[in-house]
Amino acid sequence: MLKGIPAVVSPDLIKILMEMGHGDELVLGDGNFPSAAYAKRLVRCDGHGVPVLLDAILGLIPLDSYVSCPVALMAVADGDNTPKPSIWDTYEDIIKKHEQQAIGVEYMERFAFYERAKAAYAVCATGESAIYANIILKKGVIK
Repeated sequence: MLKGIPAVVSPDLIKILMEMGHGDELVLGDGNFPSAAYAKRLVRCDGHGVPVLLDAILGLIPLDSYVSCPVALMAVADGDNTPKPSIWDTYEDIIKKHEQQAIGVEYMERFAFYERAKAAYAVCATGESAIYANIILKKGVIK
């Protein structure tokens, strides 16, 4: 245990966050996301939801202020009659809590999201049960 590090941030996750540099991306995959299939580096965060991890992570790293959309979400698939996922509002609240400026969010088609996830520095496999809860974060610079 360390002072100031949320207990939800495992030793493996803190190592990944410390290794990441400006512009590197981290995927927080929901329970349905094929994390092991797409991860260069896989961090197991079983039993934790994405919001609690997002809040903990954004307390430790900044988002990239040099790009228009340092956050990407997997868009609702065409033909899926799912309304806007309510978890997206939760993400917006968490991001606003940690960032000084407005943050752009990109909504990506499922297979485009998967391709981007392949290139991410790491993927966190969570136990999140909400659908369309996958999120990509682009790490910024501490100023």
